[in-house]
Amino acid sequence: MTSTTSPATATDPPIGGAGPARIATIGAGRIGSNHTELLARHVPGAVVAAVADPVDGAAERLAAAVGAGFATTDIDEVLTSSDVDAVLITAPARSHAELVCRAAAAGKHVFCEKPMAVTVDEADRAIAAAADAGIVLQIGFNRRFAPGFAAARRAVDDGRVGTPQLLRSLTRDPGPWKADPARVPQWTIFLETLIHDFDTICFLNPGARPVSVHAFADALIRPDARDTGHLDTAVVTITFDNGAIATAEASFSALYGYDVRGEIFGSAGMATAGGGRTSDMTFYGADGIEIDTARRDTVLLHSAYVSELSAFVDAVRSGASAVVGGADARTALQIALAAIRSVETGTTITVDEVSR
Repeated sequence: MTSTTSPATATDPPIGGAGPARIATIGAGRIGSNHTELLARHVPGAVVAAVADPVDGAAERLAAAVGAGFATTDIDEVLTSSDVDAVLITAPARSHAELVCRAAAAGKHVFCEKPMAVTVDEADRAIAAAADAGIVLQIGFNRRFAPGFAAARRAVDDGRVGTPQLLRSLTRDPGPWKADPARVPQWTIFLETLIHDFDTICFLNPGARPVSVHAFADALIRPDARDTGHLDTAVVTITFDNGAIATAEASFSALYGYDVRGEIFGSAGMATAGGGRTSDMTFYGADGIEIDTARRDTVLLHSAYVSELSAFVDAVRSGASAVVGGADARTALQIALAAIRSVETGTTITVDEVSR
C-alpha cells in the first residue's frame, strides 16, 4: 500500500453528519480515472478517500493526482476501511456483480458502472445484497443525466409526446477504430455499448415492459475478425407491452466523432436528444460548413458524468434512493441477453426467456 495525505479525509466527520461522502474508487483505468477526477474537482460534498487497483502503480498514480487518503492493490483494504463510506466500481465489467455484493456486505454504498452484471442471476444477487444491506446502489447510465435526454423524458412525463409509439437510440464510438478484436470480450457490443441504449429506450418509455427482442450484428469494421466471433456493428429491435417499438444501433467506428442520440415519437409529438457536437457553433468557410465534434465520451457527456456522480453523493449523504438503480440495470441486461440469444439463433427472443 502507498499512502498519500488528504486533510479532508483525516479531519472531516463520517457520513450521516455534515461531512462529505468519503468515496473509494475500485478500478483506476480510463473511466475510473475520469470519474475519480470529477469527484475530486467537480462534485461538492465528496472526497476521494482511497483508490484500489490490482495493477501495480495504477492506484498510486490516480491517488496522487487527486490527493486521495491512500492507495492500495488490495480491494479488501478499501472495503474494511472505516474512512470509506462508499465505493465507485469501475473495474472490468465481468467483476461488477461480485464487487457490488462484497461492498454491500461491508456496508459501503455503491456506484457501479454499467453493466452491473452479465447474467440475470448475478443481477438478482447484487440487487438482493444491496437491499439486505440497506445501501444506495446506483448504476452508471449517464444519458439519463444529460440535459437533452432529461428534457426529452420531461416531455414524455408532461404528456407532450402523447402515447409512445416509436423510439430510437444509438451509440457510435469515434473512429477510426484501432483496437485489437482479440482483446475485446465477446458480446461487448451488447453488454457494454448498447446497454446504454437499452436503458435509454426504457427511460424514455417509462412504465412499459420490454417483451421481445430481435438483433442483427456483424463485423463490418473488421470483417477479418468475424470468424473469431467479433462483432462491431449491431441493430436491435425491441417491442414493449404498451405497443411501442424501439430500435437501438451501435457502431465502433464513426469517423466524424463520438455520436449519441435518442428519439421518442408519440401520438402528440416527438422529442429528440443528443448528437456529436461539442458546442452550438457552426463555421461557414471556403471549404464548406464545419462543426466541432467530440472524440471521447468523457468530453461529449462531461456534464452527465458530473450530474450522475452528484446524484449518487446526494443519495449517500441524505439516505435517499438512487435515481437509477439495480432494477433498471436488470431490465437493460435482460434486453442485452435477449439480443445475444437472438444473434445466436437468428430468431426473435422474448425477454421472459432470458429471465428464466
